[in-house]
Amino acid sequence: MRPSDSGMAAMRKRFSSVCSSPSAEEDSASLYDSVSISATDPANEQEHPYASLLCCHRVQDSLLSSNSSFTRYRGILNWIIILLVLTHAHLFLENFIQYGFLIDVKKVLEHLIEDNCNWPSVNLLLAANMFAITALLLERSQEKGMLSPTNTHRLHLTNLGLLLLFPVAVIVNEPTISTGGAFFSLWFYTALGMKLYSYQETNHWYRQAHLTDAETDNNEHLTFKDLYYFLLAPTLCYQRDFPCTPKVRINKLLHRLLEMVIVIQIMVGIVQQWIEPIFQRSQNSFSSFDITMKVEHLVGLVAPTHFLWLLFFFLTHSYLNFCAELLCFGDRHFYGDWWNATTLISFWKNWNIPCQKWCHRHVYTRLVEKNVPPSHAELLVFLMSAALCECMIALPLHSCRLWVFLAMVFELLVAVFLGNYFQGNYGNGLVWLCLLLGPPLAVTTYFHDHYISFPSQMSDYGLPVFLQPH
Repeated sequence: MRPSDSGMAAMRKRFSSVCSSPSAEEDSASLYDSVSISATDPANEQEHPYASLLCCHRVQDSLLSSNSSFTRYRGILNWIIILLVLTHAHLFLENFIQYGFLIDVKKVLEHLIEDNCNWPSVNLLLAANMFAITALLLERSQEKGMLSPTNTHRLHLTNLGLLLLFPVAVIVNEPTISTGGAFFSLWFYTALGMKLYSYQETNHWYRQAHLTDAETDNNEHLTFKDLYYFLLAPTLCYQRDFPCTPKVRINKLLHRLLEMVIVIQIMVGIVQQWIEPIFQRSQNSFSSFDITMKVEHLVGLVAPTHFLWLLFFFLTHSYLNFCAELLCFGDRHFYGDWWNATTLISFWKNWNIPCQKWCHRHVYTRLVEKNVPPSHAELLVFLMSAALCECMIALPLHSCRLWVFLAMVFELLVAVFLGNYFQGNYGNGLVWLCLLLGPPLAVTTYFHDHYISFPSQMSDYGLPVFLQPH
């Protein structure tokens, strides 16, 4: 017996309500759940037994579409990681077959030894105490009223100027200092100069705060213990009371130490086994290559240079956390999620928080206070950072080609002119592209020319005799 027209209309209505119900739009699994429910719920016995299966389509986007809200890409990430490991295992095997095993840590240690244990870099580090103690004595003299604020500020600037010029003079004029010692000494003095500038300016701010006598008693702060804790702490910005953790966790300390040892070994292996054979294939300076040779050389250096930069970042992470754990230093926000940055500006603000915090606190803010437009202040801070990076690479290698500075300026132009066209995932891709082809690669070209200019040092870098150019 056929159902009446009214019965058919009611059934179609029930079916259409199933198709348009919110529960049918949640997930495909909900369809199967509704089947089991309808089979057991007496209230649905009058429903068609396959009503929940009649509608299997709904409005939805493809998972890889830009309009989709899907974010679970862990499987693809695992696939990429496995593919990268297998690809670079193949490259390493080819490298090993062609050049043999080149990794020799002793060669690196020999390169750090300077002129029969007469180490200019060690003497430089010891001499740095002179400038730190001078800064402390100047603060104490002003606190006791022996010096006026104006004279104290001038003497502080003189002390900082000598601090910056002293290592440069030694590196340029001392032939026995090693390249590694020159790098370490210059980086150390740069960090020390930034710390001492923050030290004197922050103490000046405390004096201007007009606090009560009990709160302005600087005798407990202007001490060697307070100064050297700040100098050893993983920060560039001074304050009188740093946040501290309750105790030193030995397991975390040993964990960070093991990380540093392993990462340094891997970095040495990449340099000696992968980068140096590329260097030795060329007898000429990078600047003398034609455009085809430059592109071919840079393409060969992109992967090892990028891996080396990532390892250096992780080494910095381990070292800063090691120092923080050893000193019970509580603020360990040393970097943000720069790997998710969708703009270069966001990357610059997140990849080195201590330096960014110092620049904002002691340069950008002070420029804005002097009526410099914020955009101009940001540009000046960026150019100062680019010039500083150029000096810290060029001086120890005794070569100034402006490659690092120009690479950073080029990134700035990319950020200004292409930032509005690359957003979201495309912007993040542009950031990673600039990291692959930007300053880290420019730094490697400096080392390439230094390597070519001093062939007598090739054995010190770990290159075997049969690979040295004749």
